Amino acid sequence: MATKQELLQTPIKHIDISEHNVVPLVDAMASMAYSSRDLARAATIYDMMLRDTECGVILCLAGSLISAGLQKVIVDLVRNNMVDAIVSTGANIVDQDFFEALGFRHYVAGEEYKYGAGDAELRELMIDRIYDTFIDEEELRICDEATHQIINSMKPGVYSSREYIREMGKYLVDKGRTPKNGNADSIVLACYEKNVPIFCPAFSDCSFGFGIVAHQHARQGKAMCSIDSGKDFYELTQLKLENPTTGLLMIGGGVPKNFAQDIVVAADILGVEASMHKYAIQITVADARDGALSGSTLKEASSWGKVDLTWEQMVFSEATIALPLIAGYAFHKKAHAARTGKNFSQVLEPVTA
Repeated sequence: MATKQELLQTPIKHIDISEHNVVPLVDAMASMAYSSRDLARAATIYDMMLRDTECGVILCLAGSLISAGLQKVIVDLVRNNMVDAIVSTGANIVDQDFFEALGFRHYVAGEEYKYGAGDAELRELMIDRIYDTFIDEEELRICDEATHQIINSMKPGVYSSREYIREMGKYLVDKGRTPKNGNADSIVLACYEKNVPIFCPAFSDCSFGFGIVAHQHARQGKAMCSIDSGKDFYELTQLKLENPTTGLLMIGGGVPKNFAQDIVVAADILGVEASMHKYAIQITVADARDGALSGSTLKEASSWGKVDLTWEQMVFSEATIALPLIAGYAFHKKAHAARTGKNFSQVLEPVTA
């Protein structure tokens, strides 16, 4: 049996889209067929989305993306004003991005571990596995405790996930976990500095959830912090009211996808005639045949009044393949050159911590 040190030797390396000009490759794919042509059209739509400077771009993240090596892609999108708001699973933002911002890493798992043959031994070593990736469970506990400390530092009250995540960004700055101090960049930090709000509609389903459980357990009978998912939904809807033209770049499906699409309907319920999302791209490997949300097509979303049909594209591909190509295409074509940040965090009510 291998030791923990032997297994956690090879860190996952985050791909850098600035180093790879994929424009000729993606342009060539436009003359191919199947998913290649779909991907090329999606890249063109993202390019259009960014050149439309009135458009507010919402990035949705589902699946284990940061652990897989996509952190720097997303950081570069934020830093270059190619994303104005993020809707994500808690795991991507806390257990993976914030986790790495604290100085920890994800590691390459050997081929022999992909299908679960050694999971019982991994449990004994306190190593968690995501398909072909390892995480040190003992380091994750430190991440849990960091969220606990952040929650304890806030005034008792009811907060949206955005407000908590903004405090996480402040925590990184206060602790000196910034690139200028020799540390790696992170999504939480970049969004904090660029006023890009991050929403996690199911925020308890991650390391933050362990932090809030510990906080509320210790504060029984006293004023405490809690999460208001309704406030999350209202805040994201406010962005649609403030910036009617919107586009979606959705990686995976699930809750982030539905949450971002639903703000059109929410605005209508508030009595505001909001336009459907003008642009929409979804990268997914989910199947549409079982009726589940993750594989439902954007054309189906149009029947609900959520997505316009003119500029939408499904890309049935795994995210670590498709996202660097789509994002890299727009990046190297300088689609973002005329864009300025929407500063959406400033549109929302200030953090009261």
